[in-house]
Amino acid sequence: MTTQPAEHALTGVRNFRDVGGLPTNDGRRIRHGVLYRSGHLAHATPEDVAYLSGLGLHTVFDFRNSADQALEGPDAELPGTRNVNIPLTDPAEGADFWRMVRKGDLAQLRTALSDGQAADRMTTSYRTMVLTRTTEHSRVLHALAEDSVPALLHCAAGKDRAGLSVAVTLLAAGVGREAVEADYLESNSPHRRYKVHRAEGAEGGLSPEVLELLAPLFDARPGYLAAAFGAIDERWGGVEAYLTEGLGLAPETRERLRDRLVD
Repeated sequence: MTTQPAEHALTGVRNFRDVGGLPTNDGRRIRHGVLYRSGHLAHATPEDVAYLSGLGLHTVFDFRNSADQALEGPDAELPGTRNVNIPLTDPAEGADFWRMVRKGDLAQLRTALSDGQAADRMTTSYRTMVLTRTTEHSRVLHALAEDSVPALLHCAAGKDRAGLSVAVTLLAAGVGREAVEADYLESNSPHRRYKVHRAEGAEGGLSPEVLELLAPLFDARPGYLAAAFGAIDERWGGVEAYLTEGLGLAPETRERLRDRLVD
């Protein structure tokens, strides 16, 4: 088994980590240096680019949509690395919502986010991604099984779309749900969290009330991932059927995936 490398702090990339070391159900572990996750690479510094380029990445999977990319910019280029854009459902469902988050006044924020609405939006999004994005998740798993590792999976914050895609990948590699959840919740660590931005002069700024209203959008919460797992169980009856029937993952493909990812 490979030893765990020291974690590297990137300046312009949030929530970066190697998911190596997570235990599988058969007593093995995810190999270090083959599967990474992060937020977007649009603000990567030259030092960040140099470090990421040194990882020998085959493919960067970017799950942002065009609105995300217009907001933050395209990923920094990593020489010799393939970039694959697979847009997934934005938990906020569009640029208009994020404009409201950044610029809206208190009345707008209260109307859209109070009384559990923000958390409900996130929970619904996770269920929707599992149920409607089977083609996209299947594409990622088949690519990883074929030739696309080492790989970096990211979205905007590296928490929701990337978080769920990494979760699906880990389930396919034989990692149990508790370990998948533990990795998912690492996105709450202070040094990983996506920085909340509000436009200059926006009413309420980053006041305690505003931060409380926005918190469900920027938290990684067990209930969100549980909603995705629940959708898998309700639609397919469990992970095995989800992988084979929902994602079309043949036994030999899954075995290749495990060979690439598991020590």
